[in-house]
Amino acid sequence: MTHQTDKSIKAIILSAGQGRRLLPLTENTPKCLLPVADKPVLVWQIDALLAVGVTNITVITGFQVGLIEDLLRQRYAQYPGIKILFNPFYEVADNLASCWIARGEMDGDFLILNGDTVIESALLHKVLNSQAAPITLSVDFKDSYDADDMKVQLDAEGWVQQVSKIVPPHEVNAESIGLIYFRDGGVQTFRQAVEEALRHPAELKSWYLSIIDRLAKQHLVNSCSVKDYRWCEIDFIEDLSRAGIIFSQ
Repeated sequence: MTHQTDKSIKAIILSAGQGRRLLPLTENTPKCLLPVADKPVLVWQIDALLAVGVTNITVITGFQVGLIEDLLRQRYAQYPGIKILFNPFYEVADNLASCWIARGEMDGDFLILNGDTVIESALLHKVLNSQAAPITLSVDFKDSYDADDMKVQLDAEGWVQQVSKIVPPHEVNAESIGLIYFRDGGVQTFRQAVEEALRHPAELKSWYLSIIDRLAKQHLVNSCSVKDYRWCEIDFIEDLSRAGIIFSQ
């Protein structure tokens, strides 16, 4: 299932962190290289992107960058568009800094994918064919949301009102899965917001979703439901086994 498009779409995968909540598995292995159903998380992501025709892929790395370089050399040598950008601040900063490192790639339509979200290509296909909007947040739904979920409030038309871990329970009606699509004006708006934010030292500890939350207040962020598609975010060891079950089907 290849996504036919007249302009090439880039993907940026945020994989700089170690994943300390998965220790001891991440003692020497970055979270993105942990195996899910016999394939590293990063390989699931890259294979899904290639399957929908996205071949320009930038992986933002930090912890154990050499292992990721080895993997890309071994598996994707025939894809010159797959490359690495190193984030030297990964120990002291959150993923907003990784977006800053990648800002040079934000020169046309692009996807941002969290380094710990395993997805299937059909889900990507749905997002790439979603209703046009400057920024499209991929969301799923469940009966209740826990403290660690990236919670989302939507309006009646599906536009994002707010996104953060601390949305009050009575206002939550979706969760962000860690995949965002930027199109047209949303590209430059996000890039400028990232550059502006990191002029303030306190923002080093911020998630890039804090910017998406701000832009949502300007009616720039629509949602795309990925309900019934396969995805799994890997934060804890039990998530690894759950992902293994989902993706071995």
